[in-house]
Amino acid sequence: MATTRTATTHWEGPLLDGGKGTVSLDSSGLGSYEVNWPARAEQPNGMTSPEELIAAAHSACYSMALSNALAKAGHTDITLETTADVTFQPGQGITGITIRVRGRVPGLSAEQFASFAEDAKVNCPVSKALAATPISLDATLA
Repeated sequence: MATTRTATTHWEGPLLDGGKGTVSLDSSGLGSYEVNWPARAEQPNGMTSPEELIAAAHSACYSMALSNALAKAGHTDITLETTADVTFQPGQGITGITIRVRGRVPGLSAEQFASFAEDAKVNCPVSKALAATPISLDATLA
């Protein structure tokens, strides 16, 4: 069964001259977050950016895909710490994503973990949606 999730942004003003907005996570009701150009291209200063929201989505999706693949292979004692760095270059857009995952999966070799990690990078739905962007992976088994 397909699901749809919704977020809404209310924006006021010109982008580079004091414009700002609020992103609301409508489906979950978890809150609203302020966005503006300086938060995107300079320093966050308590606000978020589209790239940070993409990073959050990618790290969560990747962790879900990797844990699912590991569980299907019979591994159930799984601990993952996943970070996604989304690089934004003004004038160019999003130029790359780096996924760093540190895992603890008893009974799995580093080579096996790397294989599962690479498969999750390629097959998680967010990675597929962002396929036009270079995505690198740094996977380490503890």
